Amino acid sequence: MVTDSGDDDPVNPRPGTLRHAVIQDTPLWIVFKRDMVIQLKQELIMNSFKTIDARGVNVHIANGACITVQFVTNVIIHGLHIHDCKPTGNALVRSSPEHFGWRTMADGDAISIFGSSHIWVDHNSLSNCADGLVDAVMGSTAITISNNYFTHHNEVMLLGHSDSYTRDKLMQVTIAYNHFGEGLIQRMPRCRHGYFHVVNNDYTHWEMYAIGGSANPTINSQGNRYLAPVNPFAKEVTKRVDTAASQWHGWNWRSEGDLLLNGAYFTPSGAGASGSYARASSLGAKSSSMVATITSGAGVLNCRRGRQC
Repeated sequence: MVTDSGDDDPVNPRPGTLRHAVIQDTPLWIVFKRDMVIQLKQELIMNSFKTIDARGVNVHIANGACITVQFVTNVIIHGLHIHDCKPTGNALVRSSPEHFGWRTMADGDAISIFGSSHIWVDHNSLSNCADGLVDAVMGSTAITISNNYFTHHNEVMLLGHSDSYTRDKLMQVTIAYNHFGEGLIQRMPRCRHGYFHVVNNDYTHWEMYAIGGSANPTINSQGNRYLAPVNPFAKEVTKRVDTAASQWHGWNWRSEGDLLLNGAYFTPSGAGASGSYARASSLGAKSSSMVATITSGAGVLNCRRGRQC
């Protein structure tokens, strides 16, 4: 249980702090004793087999470093307000009871997933960070991003390191039941190489585009609600980034059962064979008419001890 909101020493964290809990080698379900605001001095580097569960209290990670999930597996992040994350680094940081090391500058992502697998980011409220809100790169896979509320941010979600980093061809990500809300501009997500199931999300705000990609990602958009902005030049849901049409015409991008409002349009591509989307299909889509209900509880749940969420 986290009882201490402090982060005085990233190399020798005090017992009772969140940093002390997440670096342990043993599997842990981490809960919080009370409401707290945690201002991290350096990246919170998580060890494998950890669940952060902030249900029942009001926990903000804000105004400092944020969460790094690097070369680990089986991590759940649930129920946090994560916002106003800053670049940090050029410092020593502990990543396990036995190891600490030098960290170069971090970008200021809310949640950075690097070379990791079996990661679930669920029911968090994320906004206004220096770089991305959720970025997953360098061979990360088996990721579910669900029931989150994203607001007030430019480059929301990057999935895939670079066009030349082909290990991300194995990446599989599910993006489900999220609300992409006010003040968002682009990258919801921006994909490279892998397989992406975008299902039953509510897109109520974007300024440039909602879903983008390069380097031949497979994108399966099912049962989402896309509400285009007023700007007549930003009605398109999709964007192929820095790629000629002669190249992207063969990419497998499809819209199936999506609700397109206020002039929104999704530009599909590829042969359209259903078998092409097998690795980008992780759950059955509900009707897009149900999206408002499905996503009504997106973000941090209003839970209190002794009451059902």
